[in-house]
Order: sequence, then structure tokens, then C-alpha cells
Amino acid sequence: MSVLVGRPAPDFTAAAVLGSGEIVDSFNLTAAIKGKPAVVFFYPLDFTFVCPSELIAFDHRMEEFTKRGVEVIGVSIDSQFTHNAWRNTPVEKGGIGQVKYTLVADVKHDICKAYDVEHPEAGVAFRGSFLIDKEGMVRHQVVNDLPLGRNVDEMLRMIDALQFHEEHGDVCPAGWEKGDKGMNASTAGVAAYLAENASSL
Repeated sequence: MSVLVGRPAPDFTAAAVLGSGEIVDSFNLTAAIKGKPAVVFFYPLDFTFVCPSELIAFDHRMEEFTKRGVEVIGVSIDSQFTHNAWRNTPVEKGGIGQVKYTLVADVKHDICKAYDVEHPEAGVAFRGSFLIDKEGMVRHQVVNDLPLGRNVDEMLRMIDALQFHEEHGDVCPAGWEKGDKGMNASTAGVAAYLAENASSL
């Protein structure tokens, strides 16, 4: 399993269903994010079990992603037509409804291989999540095995931490949440932070 953190996010062009419901033949990652931060997340298959809970969780938090200026892009090995059918299936019937973000069709498995999240036996993607900054660099990644649903709120926390660091220069200690103090990345900064906060870590 590759570590992509600190490296440029692999670019890709593929068919997709946009958040508007439009089906496009050539969705390109670089063109779509245009210098904005993005979350690219992989999931095994449409019309399965853990997957709809994750995709709905992302959709329920789209207002929070939008407030932070972050594009959300889901990827699986299903076709754009299967994605569209799943979007058009009501939640109460096992669908995901009209999710407000792009779903990319990785039918040739090129994208999941580029991000190194393809299951070696099942031939589907693990539950990989990648936070890409405005410069196109991967700053955070987490990969779950197939039975383990991801925590979308943790991705929002990581976005907040990255944006805090970009704005203030301070680093974010363990458990940092929006509104907390950061830490100056120096010996004195560490000492000052720990003197005040070590007991609550």
C-alpha cells in the first residue's frame, strides 16, 4: 500500500455523474478542482451494504464541505450508468438519492490502482479517503478494509486542521478541533502548549 501523503494526487479523466445528475464522458480531476482543496474517496461497489451509509453521510455533510471550499468526489469501479441508477433509487429502497457530489466511473480500475487502493483479491477498491490541498498535494489519507465504514466527521476535522495550519502556520496537536489553539512548531512552542494542555491530551 503506497503512502501518497506529500506527493501530487494522481490525476485522472473518466466518465462520471455530477452532483447535478448530469452524466459526462470526461471528468478530469485537475480541471474540476481548479486550485481548490478536494476529498477523493473510494468505495467498493454501488448497491452494496456499508457503501450507501458512507455516501449518504458524505451527502449529509455537503454544506460543511462547501463552507470550507472543498470539492467531494466519490470513485468506484461501477459504470456511470450504475452510479446514475443508484442515485435515482430512493434511500428507503437501498439507494443513495440525489447526492450533491460527483461519482466517478473507474471501470478499468486505473484510478484505484493509481491511488493503490485496489483489493488484491476482490478486485474492488478499499474504503480509501484522500485530502488534497489547493496545490494538488495529498495531505491526509486513510484506508479502511471492506467491512469498516469510515468517519466522515474525521475528514472534516482534518480539513479544519489543514486550513488552520495554512492560515496561521501553527501545527495541530493530538485531538485538535476547530476553535482550539495550535502549537508553534518550536521547542518553546511545544513546552508552552504541553504546560497548558498535557493533562487533557
